[in-house]
Amino acid sequence: MNALRILSDEHQSLAAVLHAIRFMLKDIAAGKLEPDRALFQAMVHYLEAYAEQRHHPKEDRLFAILKTRTAQGAEALATLSAEHAAGPERIAALRRALADFTADPRTLDAFAAAFDQYATFYRTHMMLEEEAVLPLAHHALTPADWAEVDAFFAEAETDKGGEDFSALFDRLVECAPEPIGLGARPYAATR
Repeated sequence: MNALRILSDEHQSLAAVLHAIRFMLKDIAAGKLEPDRALFQAMVHYLEAYAEQRHHPKEDRLFAILKTRTAQGAEALATLSAEHAAGPERIAALRRALADFTADPRTLDAFAAAFDQYATFYRTHMMLEEEAVLPLAHHALTPADWAEVDAFFAEAETDKGGEDFSALFDRLVECAPEPIGLGARPYAATR
C-alpha cells in the first residue's frame, strides 16, 4: 500500500503549487510583489506536466484495479475518469490566461479568475479522491492487487526518461517568495 502514501505526497506537492500561485497573485494584486512571469509559467507547467505525465497515470491504474474489486464508488470513479480526461482542456484555459497576462499585465484579474477556477476544481478533485476513492481502495484491494499497484508506481518513480519533477519542484520553492518559498529570486529555466 505504498501507493497510497505516494498519491498523498503527490497531492501535497500539487496543493503546495496551487497555494503558492494563489499567494503570489494576492500579493501582486495588493502591490506587494512584482510578478515573475517565468515562475508562473514554470508553476503552471508543473501543474500540467506532473499531473498528466506522472500523477494521473498512476491513479488511473489504481482506479482500474479498484473497479474490478467492487462496484462501490462507481459514481466517484466515473467522475474522476471524466475529470482526468478533461484535464488538458482545463489546463489549456489556464495557460491561455497566463499567456494573456504575460503579454499584458493589465489582464491580472482575468488570470487570477482563471487560476481560481482551476484551483477550486483541482482541490475538489483531490478531495473526492482522498475522501471517497482512496479509502475504498485501501479496503477493497487484495494484497496481490497492492503488489501490482505498488510495482507499477515504483516503475513510474524510477522511469528517468521523463522530466525530473522533484528538481523542478525544488527550483519552484527556491524562487517562490517567502513565506511560501525560500525567497523571491527570479526564476530561470536553466541553472
